[in-house]
Amino acid sequence: MKQDIFKKPKHMTSIGGQALIEGLMMIGPKNAAIAIRKPDGEILVEKRPLPIKSKLSKVPIVRGFAGIFKQMVLGIKALMFSAEFMDLEGEEEEDEKPSKIDRFLKKVFGEKLQDVVIYVSVVFSLLFSIGLFMVLPNTIAWLLPIDKTTGTGTVLYNLVEGAIRVILFILYLSLTSQMKDIRRVWQYHGSEHKTIHCYENEEELTVENVKKHSTRHPRCGTSFLFTVMIISILLFSLVGQHGLWINILLRVVLIPFVAGISYEIIKIAGRSESLIARIINTPGLMFQGFTTREPDDSQIEVAIEAMKNVLVEDKEEDKW
Repeated sequence: MKQDIFKKPKHMTSIGGQALIEGLMMIGPKNAAIAIRKPDGEILVEKRPLPIKSKLSKVPIVRGFAGIFKQMVLGIKALMFSAEFMDLEGEEEEDEKPSKIDRFLKKVFGEKLQDVVIYVSVVFSLLFSIGLFMVLPNTIAWLLPIDKTTGTGTVLYNLVEGAIRVILFILYLSLTSQMKDIRRVWQYHGSEHKTIHCYENEEELTVENVKKHSTRHPRCGTSFLFTVMIISILLFSLVGQHGLWINILLRVVLIPFVAGISYEIIKIAGRSESLIARIINTPGLMFQGFTTREPDDSQIEVAIEAMKNVLVEDKEEDKW
């Protein structure tokens, strides 16, 4: 029987995750667990305690953007861990001597070098995303012959900009999905969703139980990104049209608000089975057709190990 992913599960959880290189990370209320399939077939699990939540985690809108930034830091740390581990396949080769730049950076930052690399990576990831999905669509729309001096023209301008943003997003996902390594990442993403579905339906975490669930989940980062695109169209329409550079600056400044509002919408819609919630969630679920794939049994085993290592005794602690 086909699973109704809109139906409210027995236990709606806040546990989420991120697919990695030959593995994935699950984030629970107290710990994050990284599970990696080693080249020899063994599953390596690393459990990391999460920092105590700040007061910002309770402030609507602010908690959304703050949480996203923290998750990006966690995600890049996990990616670096998985990538470093995969390098073990070539450990028999002679170690290369560090370059002059590596030695200089090590001398300047010392033991904090890895933290510096992580935060620089987060900043560059944000800049790349802003450039590709905010600045570029706005610039293309600006160059089109649209009368931006009227109310109708302003709305049309923002709709065209939003359409360009969605098209670029689809192209980006389509192109990256053609890469073999990325397809395996999407399989691990699918195993994450299936395992969370299994847990939310209070079934024993076994491969057979996990397999029967959907690879798509309404509370996924892909759904969040699509919501960001829709909210950006509405919010940018309210600030009106100015010069090209002022428009770009306003969009960059408003990104935290767009992300925060989108987070609140996903949080509310994720708790509801109403028609409005289904309408909000449907586009994001469709986009997950790009970012998830059916996993094999070995990938599901990895997801189960990651999930088991973030569970807490009191299930109220991980409640959505």
